[in-house]
Amino acid sequence: MFLRILTAMLLVVSASKGVAFAEGAKHAIASHGEPALPPDFQYFPYVNPDAPKGGRISYGVKGTFDNLNPFILKSMRTTARGMWDPQFGNLTYESLMQRSRDEPFTLYGLLAETVEFDEDRTFIQFNINPLAKWSDGEPVTADDVIFTFKLLEDKGRPPFSDRLKNVVEMEKTSPLSVRFTLTEDAGHEFPLILGLSPILAKHATNPDTFDQTTFETPVASGPYRISDVRPGEKITFERRPDYWARDLPVKRGTDNYNEISVEYFLDENAQFEAFKKGIYDIQFEGSPTSWRRSYDFPAVENGDVQKTVFESKLPAGMHGFVFNTRKEMFSDVRVRRALAMLFDFESVNRSLFDDAYKRTESYFQHSDLSSIGIPASERERALLSPFPGAVEEVVMQGTYHATKTDGSGRDRTVQRKALTLFKEAGYAIRDGKLVDGAGRPLTFEVMTQNDGQEKIALAYQRNLAPLGIDMGIRTVDDAQYQRRTRDYEYDMIIKTYAASLSPGAEQIWRWDSRSRDIPGTFNYAGTAEPAIDAMIQALLDARAQEDFVAAVRAFDRVLISGHYVVPLYYLPGQRVAYRSYLEHPEVTPIYGYVLPTWWDKRAEK
Repeated sequence: MFLRILTAMLLVVSASKGVAFAEGAKHAIASHGEPALPPDFQYFPYVNPDAPKGGRISYGVKGTFDNLNPFILKSMRTTARGMWDPQFGNLTYESLMQRSRDEPFTLYGLLAETVEFDEDRTFIQFNINPLAKWSDGEPVTADDVIFTFKLLEDKGRPPFSDRLKNVVEMEKTSPLSVRFTLTEDAGHEFPLILGLSPILAKHATNPDTFDQTTFETPVASGPYRISDVRPGEKITFERRPDYWARDLPVKRGTDNYNEISVEYFLDENAQFEAFKKGIYDIQFEGSPTSWRRSYDFPAVENGDVQKTVFESKLPAGMHGFVFNTRKEMFSDVRVRRALAMLFDFESVNRSLFDDAYKRTESYFQHSDLSSIGIPASERERALLSPFPGAVEEVVMQGTYHATKTDGSGRDRTVQRKALTLFKEAGYAIRDGKLVDGAGRPLTFEVMTQNDGQEKIALAYQRNLAPLGIDMGIRTVDDAQYQRRTRDYEYDMIIKTYAASLSPGAEQIWRWDSRSRDIPGTFNYAGTAEPAIDAMIQALLDARAQEDFVAAVRAFDRVLISGHYVVPLYYLPGQRVAYRSYLEHPEVTPIYGYVLPTWWDKRAEK
């Protein structure tokens, strides 16, 4: 009873004080620099605050589902979409704070109305909004926060189970406040990671059965509740008229549909045919060939389906053939560089993809974090000065570009340049084979996952054959692929390194020497270079935005110069086809389209 009375009192104080938060409390926190929006902002700049409420939308996905709990290991890849979903939206569960999609990494108040932290971010305190309530009407409290973090540490899946590893102490400082004291090496962005954590209802969550799959509708704080579940086939959500946060600035112009459903299909062909028939409303197209050739059905021709390409400012990331430098034949950077030169992107792009792709050159391609075309700044040079030779001069000058061929598949000029590098590394062509000084031929195998990867590998194989390089291709099933990549039992694989505008601690598990020999990390290339380690630490330590950008660009230059990947390509723009009764805001944020901001135009009538 006392807690309810106190909560009600705080609610009155909060409602009366407007944006005049308690001393030291802030409405937002940015990874670097200051939040773009002031405490009295009314809505995100990429929403339509007057979007009509009502109507419906149906999404289509490939696969199945057998669980409604997205936070456990069991069936983690087959949890129903929409429960905790970066694309469709977190329809049922909510996090402490809401991410702005128009800033690199900034969080604004949601379940936590305000945050408190010091300049060095040795702690962060989340102050729960007194308005916050669970779907059964009970208030959200500090006890819910503490309960959630402890439960996820014990029975949750990564990364939720790892959050407390960087926490020295988790303390309830009031019925609506929780303070996290952080370890010295937690990092500058870690408080934001805590802010993105989901919060569960302590009074409605059974710890004993939490790690088991379930179809029980959860008590949660989000804008939707589950109205229908057909396991493996369809899940339907209905908008809550009593949703506590509907008038918050971070929620204005979002969660516009009265009903959201997700339809499941066994394969991509069946899924696309269903879209053509109108069974679901929106199609996200990743194939440029399909985008050009497959959208000729009547609904497109008569205007019932619209096609739009959204431009984002996100890095495209690195997609390519990854050298396992643990293997002796790939230990010499000159060999890796020569092999990278021989991939004929121009030929592959023309013959396989109708020239739809652009060449990837940077690990942060298509963003301000990329070093391509930009000379190294004084900040970068200072960071790199302890590592002479770690960055090629053309990369340092910003004049580096991936090798461009004549598109023939056998560009002799490029072949001669590659052969020069091979000779410098001790190789020569004998009896039609490229061999080292001991007479051992340069031969290796690419392990692929599917027909698409195999097709690209075959093209690369043809590029290498004229120089006497024997590249084999082996396509394996998913279980074997997972085991071999976990144990680094491969010569070369095809991987995509997704990138964001706020790279951080995840880079340790991709490139740092600490992750090289631990099974199951993402250090597929097997890198263990002091310059890489130092640049990762520099970007983690950066406080000012200028220092952060300099560190990331220096990191990019070191990776490019190491030639750990044969860069492939990226597809500019986000291709979406959708029913003409759907509408989206005029402004596209830096992260591209944001589905929870769309609406059903039929609701206007």
